[in-house]
Order: sequence, then structure tokens, then C-alpha cells
Amino acid sequence: MYGRYGSDTLNKVLLWIYISLVLIYTVVSLFITNPTVSLTLWLVYTVVDSILVVVILFRMFSRNIQKRRRENEKFCGFFRLRLNKFRDRKTHIYYKCPACRAVLRLPRAKGKHAVICPRCKHRFEVKG
Repeated sequence: MYGRYGSDTLNKVLLWIYISLVLIYTVVSLFITNPTVSLTLWLVYTVVDSILVVVILFRMFSRNIQKRRRENEKFCGFFRLRLNKFRDRKTHIYYKCPACRAVLRLPRAKGKHAVICPRCKHRFEVKG
């Protein structure tokens, strides 16, 4: 539909979570014989899955494209930063500026070093 957001990475991840919950519930329900536990599990499963479906459909058919795009960028940025930290763990350190909270990628070095934040120009010391 024209003017709707559609699907993105966050929606795909939510859909995979939904599918995995369906599979987990199916496998677990085969082994539960107690009716009260089974009913409680079914209620929790139904509520969680319903919320996931509503969120997925809401994001997919939303007309507020900029807001959905920002949500997806925040989600992807969180994991991109973790991936970069892992990839650079031997050569660089990641440090937050105490003034503006920007994440800085600094080369790994021994001793104390003066750093100037490129965003706010705040000068601070970092231990290597």
C-alpha cells in the first residue's frame, strides 16, 4: 500500500521471535500434563504472541515513516556498535565522552592520554 512503512530489520527480528515462540510453545505443551500449568502457559503465550503480532502489524501499516525509520536505526545501531566493539577489541577501545555521551573509537595505547571529543570539543583524560 502506498504511504505505509512496510517491513524492515526490526520487523523481521520480531517475526522470527514470534515464530520461535510458537515452536517453543508447541514443544513445551507436548510435555506438560498438569492442566493448571498448561492453562497458565497458554495464557502467557497468547498474550505475548498477540502483543508481538499487533506490534508487527502496527509498524508495517504505519504512516509515520520517519518514526519507524528512527526506531529501526536505533535497533540496528545498537547491534552494529556491539559488532564493531567485538571486531576492534584488540586494536581499539570505545569510550563515551563525559560531556555529550558520544561514543568515541580510540586506538589502544598504554598510559593516560588526552582526548578531544570531535562533537563537543570537550577535553578529557583516558587510561589506555
